[in-house]
Amino acid sequence: MAVNQVKGSVSIDAENIMPVIKRWLYSDKDIFLREVVSNGCDAITKFRMLNAGNEEPMEVLVTVDKENKEIRIEDTGIGMTQDEVDRYINQVAFSSATEFLKQFAEDDKKDEKNEIIGHFGLGFYSVFMVSDKVEIDSLSYTEGAEPVHWVSEDGMAFEMSEGTRTSHGTTITLHISEAEEEFLDKWRVREVLQRYCGYMAYPVMLFDANEKPYEHDEPIEGETNEDGTPKTEKVIDLPKPEQINDTNPLWLRKPSDCTEDEYKAFYHKVFTDYEDPLFWIHLNVDYPFNLKGILYFPKLKEEFGVREGQIKLFSGQVFVADNIKEIIPEFLMLLRGVIDCPDIPLNVSRSFLQNDGYVKKISNHITKKVADKLTGLFNTERESYQGYWDDIGPFVKYGCITDNKFYDAVKDALLFKLTDGKYKTVAEYKTDNEGKAGDKLYYTSDAKRQAGSISLYTERGIDVAILDMPELDAAYMNFLEYSGNAGVKFARVDADVSGLTEEGEEGKDLDENQLQDLFRKALGNETLPVKLAAMANSDLIAIVTEDEQGRRMREAYRMMNIPASYTLVLNRRNATVAALALRDAEDETTKLLCEQVYDLARMAAKPLEAEQITEFLTRSQKLVSMLVK
Repeated sequence: MAVNQVKGSVSIDAENIMPVIKRWLYSDKDIFLREVVSNGCDAITKFRMLNAGNEEPMEVLVTVDKENKEIRIEDTGIGMTQDEVDRYINQVAFSSATEFLKQFAEDDKKDEKNEIIGHFGLGFYSVFMVSDKVEIDSLSYTEGAEPVHWVSEDGMAFEMSEGTRTSHGTTITLHISEAEEEFLDKWRVREVLQRYCGYMAYPVMLFDANEKPYEHDEPIEGETNEDGTPKTEKVIDLPKPEQINDTNPLWLRKPSDCTEDEYKAFYHKVFTDYEDPLFWIHLNVDYPFNLKGILYFPKLKEEFGVREGQIKLFSGQVFVADNIKEIIPEFLMLLRGVIDCPDIPLNVSRSFLQNDGYVKKISNHITKKVADKLTGLFNTERESYQGYWDDIGPFVKYGCITDNKFYDAVKDALLFKLTDGKYKTVAEYKTDNEGKAGDKLYYTSDAKRQAGSISLYTERGIDVAILDMPELDAAYMNFLEYSGNAGVKFARVDADVSGLTEEGEEGKDLDENQLQDLFRKALGNETLPVKLAAMANSDLIAIVTEDEQGRRMREAYRMMNIPASYTLVLNRRNATVAALALRDAEDETTKLLCEQVYDLARMAAKPLEAEQITEFLTRSQKLVSMLVK
């Protein structure tokens, strides 16, 4: 059937739509390459489906022609007839234009520049963001089809006539505008293609039309000159297209067909991280939805507070975006990996993703697979799991806080690292410390600074856990105590003395109020709480404590400068405490001794500040001098 010459205008107020496209997609202009290349791959897929067994080479060729200011995208796919060009280019692209314009008017101030492509059928028209003119040359694979040529300078007015293409497929020629000439540099086009099209299903080839032939001398096999040197001849190597993509990425292969070296090599290539990942999860689901991907666990601990991971979302091997929180649970953003969901449109609105039941099922499944991997390691490879814990612990804690389903799945595999280097679950800690720690799990937030307090517990055989990421661990402990129902209360080693006391009659006759008055007067602090307790270590004179919940609140609201509230706990089993109870509160030596006892108790919890340590040293020297007289 012959091609009729046609002139016309794209329907439904195109003159209103094109400026909106350019405005909304301004910061994502390079998206045009993804759209036309993925359309080319779709056309090849359709051709393959309709021509099973056809062995023709299938590829998308992107040609950069800087001299002519053109980019040409050519596929060997199904091609289009004149009617199909009219239907797919002139009409379908704007089938949702009324809805689009309505949403644009309502959401004019929203920052969703990249959400309209695909969702409104405007993918092809993204080429007008960078082009002064666009041409389409297409020939349908159907027998007797005639080639068709379409051209438009603004995406609104167009001309359609008979074309010159002789093989099935489509060529899109972009005449790049002066303002967008960066896309005429081969390196820039390669960068965009590698980002968006690096794993498409068919070869994506890049060719520089202006690259010169390479002339060089090449030895002639078996022939030499008179002086014995190899005889050479001039050889001209013509420029060739280079393949940009890997058509069979690792995540599409069966896990059993992938080696450890391949997993690591893929990780290094995609995420440019010189360190190996700790381990990984290979997702391979065909039912009830199609989901494939690989999630890597990198080392997190040292940079947890400043880094965000990178989860690359693909749709049928076409890159969509990094870190789409509507599909990938937020806590998994600390990981690195690729997720391929072919049934997710290339570009859809966030509101669609948030409310789509299919997307929620995918998100839940990913969470379940991560939890299964962790619990599997815990149950079958406990030693390896413990070796990973310092690095993955922050991620697991964050996941528990933010996702109840994840917590329910991994709660029995949550570990606590102890000061002696061992790792225990809550249940193991409670069993091993039964009768000594009560319902508490004792911890330190700074093992070096709190070494004195730690030793008081470990000497009694009480385990002390290390929870040294203040903001994360505070939220984690609160979660486990209340929402998580872990059956344990957390207490820092300087929070109370309940784990350090024992029953006994020694010092029961001491007057707590009298000692409180003594120390308050000596220290010049009329509000200092002073308590008596029978501590197991009779050599210990005193300890300073700060209520656990009060300290957590103070640290959570540190911007409000809530003052710390300490309690001085005196050991009634200690001879020094008994002797101080008999001393005159007005005596200068009594004052010095009380100050010394208080500072020693504070130093067990944390170092003294500059002025305080100076006072302590001066006082210590004075007391020593008094003793030797």
